[in-house]
Amino acid sequence: MSMTWETVVGLEIHVQLKTRTKMFCRCAARYGAGENTQTCPVCLGFPGALPVMNRTAIEWTVKLGLALGCEIAPRAVFARKNYFYPDLPKGYQISQYDMPSCENGNMIVPMPERELTVGIVRAHLEEDAAKTVHMGGHSGRIGGAEYSLVDYNRGGTPLLEIVTAPDIHSSEEAKRFLLLLRQTVVELGISDAEMEKGTLRVDANVSVRPEGSDELRTRCEIKNMNSFNYIARGIEAEAARQIAIWEAGGEVKQETFDFDAGSGTLTPRRSKEEADDYRYFPEPDLVPVEPSTEMIDRLRAELSEPPAVRVARLGQELDLERALVLVTGGLDGLYAATVAAGAERMAASNVIANNLVGAGVDPATVDPVELAKLVAARERIPRAAFDEAIGKSGDAGFSADPFLAQEVVSDASELDPVIDAIIAANPGQVAAFRGGKDGLLGFFVGQVMKETGGQADPRAVSELVRGKLLG
Repeated sequence: MSMTWETVVGLEIHVQLKTRTKMFCRCAARYGAGENTQTCPVCLGFPGALPVMNRTAIEWTVKLGLALGCEIAPRAVFARKNYFYPDLPKGYQISQYDMPSCENGNMIVPMPERELTVGIVRAHLEEDAAKTVHMGGHSGRIGGAEYSLVDYNRGGTPLLEIVTAPDIHSSEEAKRFLLLLRQTVVELGISDAEMEKGTLRVDANVSVRPEGSDELRTRCEIKNMNSFNYIARGIEAEAARQIAIWEAGGEVKQETFDFDAGSGTLTPRRSKEEADDYRYFPEPDLVPVEPSTEMIDRLRAELSEPPAVRVARLGQELDLERALVLVTGGLDGLYAATVAAGAERMAASNVIANNLVGAGVDPATVDPVELAKLVAARERIPRAAFDEAIGKSGDAGFSADPFLAQEVVSDASELDPVIDAIIAANPGQVAAFRGGKDGLLGFFVGQVMKETGGQADPRAVSELVRGKLLG
């Protein structure tokens, strides 16, 4: 009998904090600068250069921990994580290890049929490694590259690592969790969390087990995935690979893989190191982190309603998918204000999530009162006028009134002569439509819209044309 398998996923999320300076030195932490122009003896690991902690990075770590319901450690300690690689000039990385700042949190993820609770094992602060750019290969990865270049600008940037419990059991659950976590980070103002810039990076630890079992089998790590959709696909590919091995009587070996989204293939990268391999020991040049009660209380007071809570609430008045799009797109504030201004809920959500986003308009610049007018009039004004209005809705001083004045023509007495003339001018298309080519209805509607300069109501036109062609 074939066995039913369950996927087990734990995530490691690296969030690059957008502090003005790096974690242990005063070098600028700025994306896009010329290669190796933001470095100093500290972040380049020169002998005798001493690190000094970035207070803002410490506070932001505590703030995220509070947002994730973590316990904030009264005493956290930085350690040296020893390994040798070109992107690590000191030969070790300064990172919190066995005494991190944040532990034992969780995030509630609304799902279509239930609520998923994802445990947060820890959130710890460390310095980022430099960026290695692999040259000469077709994929931009180390495999097949002719040589590699190292840009040390990123080295030493504050990096917050969030480690989840293995509570995720599908690619869809992983994707939803990451969308909500990213929105939490963005709303806290601690990072842009953009995967394409590398300010948000995700590794997935994947294993499988027989459904109904609580065992944790050998896991493998997937790295270098640069979108949430690719992460979901990578998880599915690795789960399928492991299931095939177990069902063939083999044993899964612990490895790290790169996932190529183009081909959908997994490439072995290296065997996975364990903690002992890094020879951790306390960083002798840094004092422990001991956040005060006053700091914690101040940061807790700055927290707003979590994105996951807003998704659950909005899901009751719209649906969960629309709610997720609005919240994780940073659109739910404008949605709420537009509805408060009189717009119908479903129509407002559709216009904001589709038309407004499609036009590239910043929701923070839109007047919800004027947008509510457009939402209410979207069927009464020509589509071209509606699209133009949406595109300009973020402009300073925007008013919907000039566009609302452009009512569509739906009166049959005005449309009949135009339709009759177009039917008379296209006897071949008329015969083809009556012969069964229903798709030609769009041709006639398009001709009417052209003749009326887009002022006609497409639905009224469609009904009138169909009636005349079939009459």
